[in-house]
Amino acid sequence: MKFFIDTADLDEIRDLAATGMVDGVTTNPSLVAKTGRSFLEVVEEIAGIVPGPVSAECVATDHETMLKEGEKLAKIASNIAVKVPLTVDGLKTCKALSDQGVMVNVTLCFSPAQALLAAKAGAAFISPFVGRLDDIGQDGMELIGDIVQIYSNYDFDTEVLVASVRGPQHVVTAAKMGADVATVPPKVLRQLFDHPLTDKGLDAFLADWGKTGQSIL
Repeated sequence: MKFFIDTADLDEIRDLAATGMVDGVTTNPSLVAKTGRSFLEVVEEIAGIVPGPVSAECVATDHETMLKEGEKLAKIASNIAVKVPLTVDGLKTCKALSDQGVMVNVTLCFSPAQALLAAKAGAAFISPFVGRLDDIGQDGMELIGDIVQIYSNYDFDTEVLVASVRGPQHVVTAAKMGADVATVPPKVLRQLFDHPLTDKGLDAFLADWGKTGQSIL
């Protein structure tokens, strides 16, 4: 499973990229707005830090304007994945961009039927929002299982990118289901490293080592 981080915070991206665990980045207009900087500049800088896909989202809602935005975003760097919404105009744009060889991330997916349409439109990634489904009393992870099965049935190349991840259990369950990518907030990625027994064991090892009075260096 690949890990993308869902942020536009450049310091966070640099810090986590140093772990070797960051395979890509997803952004959206809300995340970039928090930086107070130019959207295009932030996206370009992120693309220079992370070699994997960097999702940059269109803000237009009509196909013609969305396509122009997507083409402009795709020129920022070769690893840009243009993000479009799962609407009729978004899928038209997805088809047009994918025909040009541009990676497209179709976002705001909430049903298996929508995911099927995105794959047929040539999406490189489909982004089902599991946390938002959980918020309204549905099982977001059930959607992931359905999409993984459907894509497997037809050998679609579209990767399942689990979005709106709220905690480590979403990541683990998605990995067990065979999802390709999880995009997670920096906090969640850090939580994947943590376990109280790891901390307890390390403390015990260090205490025993300290009693020896030795040094490796």
